[in-house]
Amino acid sequence: MQFIDQARIAVKGGRGGDGIVAFRREKYVPAGGPAGGDGGRGGDVLLLADANLQTLLDFKYRRLFQAVDGRRGGPNRCTGASGDHLVIRVPCGTEVRDARTGILLGDLTAPGDELLVAAGGRGGLGNAHYLSNRNRAPEKFTEGKEGEEWTLQLELKLLAEVGIIGLPNAGKSTLISVLSAARPKIADYPFTTLVPNLGVVRRPSGDGTVFADIPGLIAGAAQGAGLGHDFLRHIERTRLLIHLLDAASPTLLEDLAVVERELSAYGHGLAQRPRLVVLNKIELLQPEDLAQALEAVEAAVDPGSRSVLAISAAASRNLDALLNLVWQELEAAKPAQPLGAPLGLG
Repeated sequence: MQFIDQARIAVKGGRGGDGIVAFRREKYVPAGGPAGGDGGRGGDVLLLADANLQTLLDFKYRRLFQAVDGRRGGPNRCTGASGDHLVIRVPCGTEVRDARTGILLGDLTAPGDELLVAAGGRGGLGNAHYLSNRNRAPEKFTEGKEGEEWTLQLELKLLAEVGIIGLPNAGKSTLISVLSAARPKIADYPFTTLVPNLGVVRRPSGDGTVFADIPGLIAGAAQGAGLGHDFLRHIERTRLLIHLLDAASPTLLEDLAVVERELSAYGHGLAQRPRLVVLNKIELLQPEDLAQALEAVEAAVDPGSRSVLAISAAASRNLDALLNLVWQELEAAKPAQPLGAPLGLG
């Protein structure tokens, strides 16, 4: 399945039905008077968060969504049928913005969240509404109104509590594969991960926590270099980051600094997000070299605010200690309130 996390679509509410001019004509009802019915209301366009969807792929092939128009009114004051609403299903975690202004219209985070994005037009009035003492046989009616029309920018931001970040080939895919049932592509060359991977890791309490493996960042990622710019948005919702380092890298401290700079450059509070600094691939180092690497990294990070740990994802070493630290950090970083509900267009 192709991973698409951005899409631009046009939505249009249904047009309201026209009112009509009609007069009541029955055998025993002389001068029956005006009886033109109102037009039906046009259908609305709504977005619905669906837990079974994981990508915005459907919007790559269809860009225009229009609800059904209302029907025109009928005789004997019959109101026309309203148009059916159009419900568009999107993945949970989809942000909806006005494509022209960039204003956030809604954030669909929970299954079943709904957002009205284009209201249908009001139906027109039949001539029965214009009866008065001065005009006993009005021939006036109004047409239905056009439905709202918007161009929307959809952005999918994965709903993961823990994000795994780092330079290419740091072992992020290997780590998520041994912690969860996720099976990402793993190889001995950079940029094997081209899309974010999600995996559910079971807590001791039995609950599941979603981990996200974010494609490798490089210098300049926040400005669009490499793959990182496209996927940094996916860690905006995370509560905890695991910054994975290749312990055998000859430029270990520079590797650490590169990713830290990109988090600061991207903004959105990522630089202040709680995170663990984890040295991976310790099986490649001698004990004395590992001790030196740990000492250097501990000296480089902010003391007291970042935990430093050494693991081997490939050899499954110290993973329990890592998970215990993750659960402790998540408990300490519990959000004060849930993610915002849809805002609506007003």
